[in-house]
Amino acid sequence: MSNLFWIDLEMTGLNPETEVIIEAAAIITDSNFKELATYETVVKQPQIYLDRMDDWNKKHHGESGLSAKVPTGKDPSDVQSDLVQLVTEFFPDKKSKPIIAGNSIGQDRLFINKDLPDFSQLLHYRMLDVTSWKIIFNARNIEFKKQNKHRALDDIRESIAELKFYMSHLKVPTVGTVGARS
Repeated sequence: MSNLFWIDLEMTGLNPETEVIIEAAAIITDSNFKELATYETVVKQPQIYLDRMDDWNKKHHGESGLSAKVPTGKDPSDVQSDLVQLVTEFFPDKKSKPIIAGNSIGQDRLFINKDLPDFSQLLHYRMLDVTSWKIIFNARNIEFKKQNKHRALDDIRESIAELKFYMSHLKVPTVGTVGARS
């Protein structure tokens, strides 16, 4: 496995047709989950999107301080350029597109496809979704306790820790022994 492109977006809601991205963060890790680079920014959006957030989003983004930062955030086109630059720098082989990783990453991908199309085109169609691991392990009463800060960079670090937690419960054979018979 090569480097992973961990990403988390905070949005004004879950509907990509009517809501917008208000924060973006990324961490590039190697295959052992060592951080190679980080990126974090608040995304500038018109006030109307903040005004029409539902109660859950108003509460969480208000308490975290994110809502107050949106009016002075970075322009969405500049955020896209920054993310494209990260891909260019850490995934230089154009034949090997980066796999994005995170919790419920499919939801983020919907917003990436809509709002960050140049970045989206650089990504592999495969995704590493930590939530899939969570479903399997929770069904076996193995649960990772999250802090749920609802800030993008914190959420990514928590997702990486969560995946490491699940992997610590696995017995993975060493290379060359898969399928070997004793």
